[in-house]
Amino acid sequence: MERLDLMRLLAGEDEASKAALAALADGADHVVWEGVDLSSEDYARGYESRRRPCQHSGIETLGWERAVRLLREHAQPVRRGRITAVDGSWTFYLFLTEDGGELVACIGGRRPERRTPEAGRSAGQASP
Repeated sequence: MERLDLMRLLAGEDEASKAALAALADGADHVVWEGVDLSSEDYARGYESRRRPCQHSGIETLGWERAVRLLREHAQPVRRGRITAVDGSWTFYLFLTEDGGELVACIGGRRPERRTPEAGRSAGQASP
């Protein structure tokens, strides 16, 4: 799917879609896969079960509950897509109608910052 077509689909008012649109405008990588492999209900169940582990891992999320609700309401097969921010800090998962003509839901996840061993040491401490 072309970047501009995807940007038009993300023109919603929800927080996750706005952030995904901003990432695309900033040059983020994106992909929308052809065909469908699961129903929206299957994805709703899967993402509902992933929410708690993501939170425990320190992953900040956008639009998770809303997306699960919208996927359940859609109750039809969906196409999937992904947008990855230029710096890799955010990944957005998109769920589109089977024909790719409308956005059903968008979920965003921010990867937790990784601390290097040196970042945790106090100034002046010697390395082991």
